[in-house]
Amino acid sequence: MAGPTGRSARQPRPGASAELSSVWRARVLVVDDEPALAELLLRTLRVAGFDARSAGSRAEALTVAGELAPELAIVDVMLPDGSGFDLVHDLRRGLPELAVVFLTAKDSLEDRLTGLNLGGDDYITKPFSVAEVVARVNAVLRRLGGRPSASNRLAVADLELDEDAHTVTRAGTPVELSPTEFRLLRHMLENAGRVLSKQQILAQVWQYDFPGDPGVVEKFVSQLRRKVDISDPPLLHTVRGFGYVLREPPE
Repeated sequence: MAGPTGRSARQPRPGASAELSSVWRARVLVVDDEPALAELLLRTLRVAGFDARSAGSRAEALTVAGELAPELAIVDVMLPDGSGFDLVHDLRRGLPELAVVFLTAKDSLEDRLTGLNLGGDDYITKPFSVAEVVARVNAVLRRLGGRPSASNRLAVADLELDEDAHTVTRAGTPVELSPTEFRLLRHMLENAGRVLSKQQILAQVWQYDFPGDPGVVEKFVSQLRRKVDISDPPLLHTVRGFGYVLREPPE
C-alpha cells in the first residue's frame, strides 16, 4: 500500500482574509456498510473542506486506502467481511501514522477500550450528529498536529468577525447579531468567494443530518443582509438557482 503523500495547501479564496490560507485539506476515508450514512458523512466532510472517499467493506477500504493514502479514517467496527478493528490493523501496516475515529452502534466499555487500545484516536457511538463527527475529526487532526486551526478572526473588506470576542463590525461599526445569525455569518466568511447552496448552509449552520426547510436559510440570509450590508459595497449576494455567496463585488 502506498504511504501518505505530501500535504498540499489550499489556495486562499477570493476575498477571504489571508489568515484563512494554507489550511490543509486532509484526506479522510469513511468505512461504513450503510450507503445512506456513508453518503451523508461524505457530503458533510466535503462541504467542511476535506478530501473524502468511502468504502462499504474491509476489502474495498484497503483498495481505496491504497489510492487515497488517507490521513484519517472513520471506521465502523462491524463490517460485512470482518471487523473494523482488524481493518485498522491492516491499514496501519502501510499507513503507520493513520489517525482513526471508530464509528459504531456497539457502546459497551469493552468495545470502547478495544478500539482505544488498538490506537483509535476517538470512538463515536450511533446514533450521532454528522456535525459532531466533523468536529471530532477536526479535533483529532489538531491534536495530532495535522490540521492547523484557522484564525479566530475572519474578515472580508471592512466586515470583520472576531470569534474570541464574539463581535462583528462593519467599517468599525458594531453589528448586533443573534446566535444563529452569528453562526451563519461565520460560515459564510469561512467560505468567502464560494457559492453555498441552501442545503449546505443547513447542514453546517443548523447541523441538520436530515433535509431541512430551505425557507429558514432564506429568512436568515435576508435578516443578515439587512444588518451587515449597512454600507457600500454590498457583500452578501444571491446567486439565482444556486445559493448565496459572501464576497466583494468585482471592481
